[in-house]
Amino acid sequence: MIEILKVAAKGQGLIEVTDAIRAVLQPVDITAGLCTIFIQHTSASLLIQENADPSARRDLENWLNRLVPENDLLYTHTMEGADDMPAHIKSMLTQSSLSVPIIDGTLALGTWQGIFLWEHRHGDHKRKIIVHLQTS
Repeated sequence: MIEILKVAAKGQGLIEVTDAIRAVLQPVDITAGLCTIFIQHTSASLLIQENADPSARRDLENWLNRLVPENDLLYTHTMEGADDMPAHIKSMLTQSSLSVPIIDGTLALGTWQGIFLWEHRHGDHKRKIIVHLQTS
């Protein structure tokens, strides 16, 4: 089964999508399998990260922004703004797809793990995430 989720991103940051992914799994009768999640964009990414303490997200965002700054003189891909090339680099350093096992009908995430869309651009964007559920 494949479903496309549309997520509204209001600028840079981590947006938790765990519940939206779980909602795709809810009506489906899969006891064991694999959930593959893929984002159809080159300036946003996906990751599994701590979902309990928001300071972990802020620290990740601050660290990546420091690692990949805007307005670097090496960038030539700048027509879409100062955040465009850094967004592509950040996406390259993170992930465009994730795989999460399904065990006993639920995502096999750890206690403090959540699935996040990481928006790397400043403006508002509508992002598409493909969720593919496969039985074993």
